[in-house]
Amino acid sequence: MPITLENNRVKLSPLTLDNYSHLITIGSEPNLVQYSPSKVDTPKDLKAYVETALEWQDNNTAIPFIVFDKAVNAYAGTSRYMNISWHHSVLEIGATWIGRKFQGTDLNMNMKFLMLQHAFETLNFDKVEFRVDERNMASRKAVEKIGGILEGILRKNVLLTDGFKRNTCCYGILNEEWKGLKTTIFKGF
Repeated sequence: MPITLENNRVKLSPLTLDNYSHLITIGSEPNLVQYSPSKVDTPKDLKAYVETALEWQDNNTAIPFIVFDKAVNAYAGTSRYMNISWHHSVLEIGATWIGRKFQGTDLNMNMKFLMLQHAFETLNFDKVEFRVDERNMASRKAVEKIGGILEGILRKNVLLTDGFKRNTCCYGILNEEWKGLKTTIFKGF
């Protein structure tokens, strides 16, 4: 099941216990995953995070990637397909975090293009979802920028590591919307 997605800007390779150490410095950046229910700021926490992702992969419900930024020749972070429902043909793109120096570049757009293209055109999924902490306006705007439609807000449904119960914004993109997004938002990718 592990796959590699790549274009001129970014390479998404399988995240493994052999390569996750490239993310230790990035994961230790202060407040990098402040809206996430996961901890990645110590090598031990990061390893546990990767082990969980790999368990989900073994259960056929996730495909985790390590992100390599080809423009600066450096590892940048991670993302994954998760909460995969093969029966319902729906998956979520999530657990995405990239280091601060990579934020605000076109790296994330390239990542999402490759992941959406693969989900819709190779895996033939009907829907891709994104779930974002209601307070995380940067991530919400990023999902809206790629065509994600806000479908609703789940109230107090995720417990964060600091004890806060977050509200989660649920966004979606349908397969029938993908062709239009590909020729407008992702034109030239």
